[in-house]
Amino acid sequence: MSDVAKPSVLFVCVHNAGRSQIAAGFLTHFAGDRIEVRSAGSLPADQVNPAAIEAMAEAGIDITKATPKVLTAEDVRASDYVITMGCGDACPIFPGKTYLDWQLDDPAGQGIEAVRPIRDEIRQHVQTLIDEIRAVHT
Repeated sequence: MSDVAKPSVLFVCVHNAGRSQIAAGFLTHFAGDRIEVRSAGSLPADQVNPAAIEAMAEAGIDITKATPKVLTAEDVRASDYVITMGCGDACPIFPGKTYLDWQLDDPAGQGIEAVRPIRDEIRQHVQTLIDEIRAVHT
C-alpha cells in the first residue's frame, strides 16, 4: 500500500488526555506505519492522564511522549475515519468521512483500577477498527 492510499484515523475526546490517547497508542502499536494516526480534543488538557500512561505501560505501550492537541477542522478534513469518544457536537462533519462514536467511560480523575477496563475496551474497538480498515483498503 502506498502512502497516497494510506488510511488515516483521528481519535477525538474532550481533553485528548485519556481515551483518545489510549486509542492512538493501540492503533499505532498494532498497525505500525500502515495507518496514519492522529488524536485531538475539543478542550485539550495540559498533559496526558497519568493513569492512562500507566495503564498503557502495563500493556507494553509507551505513550509518555504523547501530548494533548486541539481539534481543528483540518485534522478532520485530513482523516478518513473520525472516532469520537464523548466529545458531543464539537467535532466538525465533512462528507466522505467515516464517523464512529465509541461510548466509553471517561478515565479523567480515575485511578488505574478504573482505567484498566476502559483501556481493554478501547483495545477491542481498535482491533475491530483495524479489521474494518483492512477490509476497505486492501
